[in-house]
Amino acid sequence: MNSDELPEAECAIIGGVGTFQPEEDAMQMVSTPFGEVEVFFVEEKGVKLAIIPRHVASGKHTPPHMINYRANIKAVEEIGVKRIIATNSVGSMQNQMPGTFFIPDDFIDFTKMRPSTFFDDKTIHIDMGEPYCPQIREALIRSLSDSEVTYSEGTYICTEGPRFETKAEIRMLSQFGDVVGMTGLPEVVLAKELQLCYASICTIANPACGLNHGKLTTEEVLEVLDSTRERLLRIILNSIKMMDEKRTCSCRKARENAGL
Repeated sequence: MNSDELPEAECAIIGGVGTFQPEEDAMQMVSTPFGEVEVFFVEEKGVKLAIIPRHVASGKHTPPHMINYRANIKAVEEIGVKRIIATNSVGSMQNQMPGTFFIPDDFIDFTKMRPSTFFDDKTIHIDMGEPYCPQIREALIRSLSDSEVTYSEGTYICTEGPRFETKAEIRMLSQFGDVVGMTGLPEVVLAKELQLCYASICTIANPACGLNHGKLTTEEVLEVLDSTRERLLRIILNSIKMMDEKRTCSCRKARENAGL
């Protein structure tokens, strides 16, 4: 469908497992050079959103290492939206409590097989000194603070998945980062390449694998995500309302002087 025919949206939400459950009739297919993407156009409390369920397409669940990240990010550009708030579920490596939130300010990429650039035919060196949009991060943090919701900040480490990490891996990774997840990369890099603003709000779903007592199960992760869903949506909506409509961050100029 031509982008001119699609509903308007103020912000795109790329959601993790169970974050949003929009009605099926709100869905529009958006074509990109990397494949078609299901985008749900909804209005929540006066905020117009374009929601891309990261893991679910055509009723099927897609594991983290098989998600079409390039198509999802390109779809945001195709519909004319300039800001993305991503939601991710993560494991804590620094004693953050499950059910609290985490705002990444940096990342380390331990993925292995995912296409991580739009530029396969030319050299573009995107600066990642500030990977997450400061305007969106500031709004998310202010929204969390105003709501008196517990949160932390730090470095997000992304692993390939779909398996959980070993105890030895977590011991190593905890020396470098604060939380571990499987979906934050290459999203943030791809968004920067398209000069889109991108930031993430993560839900601490569990202690990282090997740090808890007993086997880590997906059931306990989903239980935490379900219990925080409404609070997360409220925080995101409030943060969008707080943001200046004008983008003043460096994200909008990320490709300047980046090519060879």
